[in-house]
Amino acid sequence: MIIWRYQVIELRMNNNELRKYNDLEKEITLVGTVVKEPDVRDTNTKLTIKINREKILVTVNRYPEYKYGDELKITGKLQTPPVFEDFNYRDYLKKDGIYSVINFPKIELFSRGRASAIYAKILDFKDKLRESIYQNISPPQSSVLGAIILGDKNRMSDDLKEKLNIAGVRHITAVSGLHIVLISGILMSLLISFGFWRSQAIYISLAALFLFIALTGFQVSSIRAGIMGGLFLFGQKIGRKSISSRAIVMAAAVMLAINPLLLFHDVGFQLSFLAALGIIYLSAVFRRWIRFVPEIKLLPLRSILTMTFSAYLFTLPILIYNFSSISLVASLTNILILPFIQWIMIFGFLFGLAGIFWQGLGWLLSFPCWLLLTYLIKVVDLFSQPWAAKSIENIHWLWLLISYLALGFLTWRLNKRERLKFLRY
Repeated sequence: MIIWRYQVIELRMNNNELRKYNDLEKEITLVGTVVKEPDVRDTNTKLTIKINREKILVTVNRYPEYKYGDELKITGKLQTPPVFEDFNYRDYLKKDGIYSVINFPKIELFSRGRASAIYAKILDFKDKLRESIYQNISPPQSSVLGAIILGDKNRMSDDLKEKLNIAGVRHITAVSGLHIVLISGILMSLLISFGFWRSQAIYISLAALFLFIALTGFQVSSIRAGIMGGLFLFGQKIGRKSISSRAIVMAAAVMLAINPLLLFHDVGFQLSFLAALGIIYLSAVFRRWIRFVPEIKLLPLRSILTMTFSAYLFTLPILIYNFSSISLVASLTNILILPFIQWIMIFGFLFGLAGIFWQGLGWLLSFPCWLLLTYLIKVVDLFSQPWAAKSIENIHWLWLLISYLALGFLTWRLNKRERLKFLRY
């Protein structure tokens, strides 16, 4: 099935009408609709435009602003997406069905927002929330918060992104399954510690997941991550590791049947799948190892640490393979930062929402969030020195295969030992 789907996608790419005009050095005129929330950056904006059944990526100036659903007339030169020395941008766009780009064309606005009214209202609310956040907190705190709760990672400076990479906590700003599964598990632990029944905590966590995905604009990556997070919560509800792991494997198989390019060209998909499996198979083992760590009602530290290390261990080989570096301080920085992420999200959403209706109240409520974000940035600054990370160049894919075979064997042995200990009791 997956091989057949891959062939279908390859055939679709070869028959793409717009792709035939790539690199011809002559201008063409196209009329299409903005079908995705505009990706606003410091100096430009990237628009995903759908023309009939085909999509292109258009880079335009920061102003004037365009919105989801706008119908545009575009005049410019189509180009094949480039392949950089350290990043295959062409394959990155290919997984989303985009084979052509246009940089800074002439644009004429035909009409405003004729697409889904519900989705447009969600994006309008997101814009107001974003405005409230950036009005009440200054950078770099605001850019980190925007990335965490709105998916605005492109608003962070390159310097800040590099610091997060070195410190090993870049994943806190990425809308991926690693992020959502961690937040789901932490929220579950927090709600149960407050006295909610497990089923009630699951339903509240699912509602929170849906709200979070809506705020990120129902991006394809966040929907995939939400599916992984939802299946993780489903496994929590039925209380059976084997069924929950099969459900996640089945979901991954369905996603790959729909779009097999995700397997090799979407790191977010890889992280989503592996983080969920890591938490399912290793969290019980780690929880036993660190049973001396307290489980405080408002700060379920043991649960946070077990889920963090379980997900991190299962995703570490993929992170090393894709980014050619390893953080030597990631374990420590995650311990120092992750216990406060859910509070950053809660306080950030509360003051952002309050600021929509009353800016003074939003500013007042932003102080706890600013304090936590300042602490996060100080930790990142402290542990983002050159000595804190090691570059690993030219990693062969065989190393990745051997790493996961070894990790799979280790996980099997640890779980077998845990079962034997349980039977002795």
